[in-house]
Amino acid sequence: MPPSELVSTPEAAKALGVSPRTLQRYVRNGQVTPEITLPSGQYRWNVAKLRRQIGMADED
Repeated sequence: MPPSELVSTPEAAKALGVSPRTLQRYVRNGQVTPEITLPSGQYRWNVAKLRRQIGMADED
């Protein structure tokens, strides 16, 4: 997946090896910030930026 592509929470969670609920908990706790929040409340993620937010190296 290209680094600039935005993905859903389940896709981002899968890329990190965590559950979507865990990723949502990280947002609530202020540990990560989604790239955008849709009007519906759903998040979209740039996986490369998300990895940097939690201190994981990119696997490109």
